[in-house]
Amino acid sequence: MGIIDRLLGRTITRRVDEAVRRVLADHLDREPHTAPEDPLQRMLVHGDRSRLHIDPTAVVNNALFNLSGGEVSVGAYAFFGHNVSVLTGSHDVNKFGEERQKAIAAEGQDVVIGEGVWVASHAIVVGPCRIGPNAVVGVGSVVLDDVDPYTIVAGSPAEPVRAIEPDGAG
Repeated sequence: MGIIDRLLGRTITRRVDEAVRRVLADHLDREPHTAPEDPLQRMLVHGDRSRLHIDPTAVVNNALFNLSGGEVSVGAYAFFGHNVSVLTGSHDVNKFGEERQKAIAAEGQDVVIGEGVWVASHAIVVGPCRIGPNAVVGVGSVVLDDVDPYTIVAGSPAEPVRAIEPDGAG
């Protein structure tokens, strides 16, 4: 092995060792109760994060939460498919140009997603609305109104498809 090969080998080995040390140091510096980032919780939040309330048992995947016009609450064991949008913002259609861009109701557009709700992929939930416990929102649906507990809704706008029996018999 030539001198260039040995120098190159040492340089590469040193860089790899340094990289491994940095990763281990970062891991060891982490507080014991801090878990690594959960890939099922890579949401996008627009607005004041203090307006977003997600139960620790809920799974929201890569949802978009727009908190411009209200608060969003996601209950225990609720779960989302991919690319779900929950929107509290609304613009004044009677305004134009820059004025329309900035004309957003700051409150009153809250969204409450109850315990055990399943919001399937590509659904859009527009506030104000409440989705009752254990309801199901179908793929690609647009929810514009309240959804009763134990109800499956689908379509654009979302309409009730059928009820779900709480004991699972339905």
